Amino acid sequence: MSHQKSLEKRDGHSTKGIFSSDEPLIMGILNVTPDSFSDGARFNQFDQALAHAEEMIEQGADIIDIGGESTRPGAKAVSESEEIKRVIPLVERVSRLGVPVSVDTSKPGVMRASAEAGAGMINDVRALTEPGALAVVSEIKLPVCLMHMQGQPRTMQHNPSYQDVVSEVKGFLRERIAACVNAGIDTSLIAIDPGFGFGKTLPHNLELLTQLSCFNDLNVPILAGLSRKSMLGQITGRDVNDRLAASLAVALIAMQQGAKIIRVHDVKQTSDVKKIFIATNTAELI
Repeated sequence: MSHQKSLEKRDGHSTKGIFSSDEPLIMGILNVTPDSFSDGARFNQFDQALAHAEEMIEQGADIIDIGGESTRPGAKAVSESEEIKRVIPLVERVSRLGVPVSVDTSKPGVMRASAEAGAGMINDVRALTEPGALAVVSEIKLPVCLMHMQGQPRTMQHNPSYQDVVSEVKGFLRERIAACVNAGIDTSLIAIDPGFGFGKTLPHNLELLTQLSCFNDLNVPILAGLSRKSMLGQITGRDVNDRLAASLAVALIAMQQGAKIIRVHDVKQTSDVKKIFIATNTAELI
């Protein structure tokens, strides 16, 4: 498929205005990796991954986020060719299911291949800082989420430190938004993610969550990814696959703080939280 045709296909596949919803959007996580922190190896076979994507859409996912390289603390790097091999066949198939597909990658080659395969969004934990990433996203004209991470996945949790975590994270994201605009990326195509758990201690994460609304004055949508994360285990003492209640609690707090995209493993239950959030906010306006 030519680049121009792929753009036309995406425009007809509801990828325009992906960040324009007034309601929070639920992003369902689909990791096609053997080593992700929560669901590693559960969906790294094509048929299993496709079935899970279909299930999440049925449960209320507004976006499916496909990742082919784990970014958990200590995770091993994956080559560009291996990541493409894992991700692209699934992007091609899931992009036909009626909701936008996001690809969780930092590699320019994977971004370009994903766009050609029908992806509707790029979700980059390195905020387009890898060589060539800004130029590729400017060219393919897909919405992009820029995330803050202190350090790299293999070492980011060794000793994260900040003078003022909120102002430093916010300053970094402000700079990355400016870099995108300077590269020709329209602000309507940009979202931000403070990067919960990516080079942050529990106090850092809690400070970011309780002050998440401060990021609204950057004038782009906020994505919050807290589902099943270790911070919830530190608070509750629960194992990674026993953090549903805690994940729902922080999802609601993030919505109340103004987050527009909630990235989760448990779509069905988070969809119920979203419905309650919308209903109570609508009731306040009556």
